[in-house]
Amino acid sequence: MESGIIRNAWKRGAGLPLCLFLLGISPLVGCGSDAPPMGHAIKNRDSIPVMITHGVSKLVTDSGIMRYKIIAEEWRVYDKTNPQRQEFPKGMVMQRFNNNFNVNLYVTADTAYCYGQNLWELRGRVFIRDFERGTTIRSEELFWDMSKHEIYSNVFTHVITPDRELKGYWFRSNEAFTKFHIKQSSGYMPMPENSTQPVPQSSSNTDFESENPDTLPRLHSNTTPRRKLHISN
Repeated sequence: MESGIIRNAWKRGAGLPLCLFLLGISPLVGCGSDAPPMGHAIKNRDSIPVMITHGVSKLVTDSGIMRYKIIAEEWRVYDKTNPQRQEFPKGMVMQRFNNNFNVNLYVTADTAYCYGQNLWELRGRVFIRDFERGTTIRSEELFWDMSKHEIYSNVFTHVITPDRELKGYWFRSNEAFTKFHIKQSSGYMPMPENSTQPVPQSSSNTDFESENPDTLPRLHSNTTPRRKLHISN
């Protein structure tokens, strides 16, 4: 009788360390099974943006002076591409300020890319409005090279100035919108006073230049009736 009690007590005592051991390793086993799977390291990261921002409104300065304001729904930055690239896949609005911090240029596009801080590529419904000279530009593709101060397009572009309206499939302009060069053009321009013959104008190339810093020069006074010269290919 007495030996049976001792044997049972020994069995109970021997089982206690085993239970404690199982309880000790169970959290380790559980943690190992719940760990998320790890993927392979990404070596070529040029296709992955380093930053994605939503609801963007940022100011851009030049030599410490505020010059541009950019508004976009989504902004992506790629720091591993050559050159580095910024994307605005859901559209962008850009405003440029003069020295008095008044908006003198308005730019909008359905999609925009910026390469190396200097070259802009605008796609979709591209619209530019120059408030100082009253010039508007519409196209489906437009490039703005800020380092060369040049705006250009290789697709159909529609340009309207205070006294001219031109359309063409190859467009170049300086950043101040005072010099234009359009190929395969069609449109009209005012005729000089006391002229019965149309102004010589090539139907394939159109160049005109404005030296006035504020407005494009007019060929006659506003009170004189004008005739329009229509040009087509």
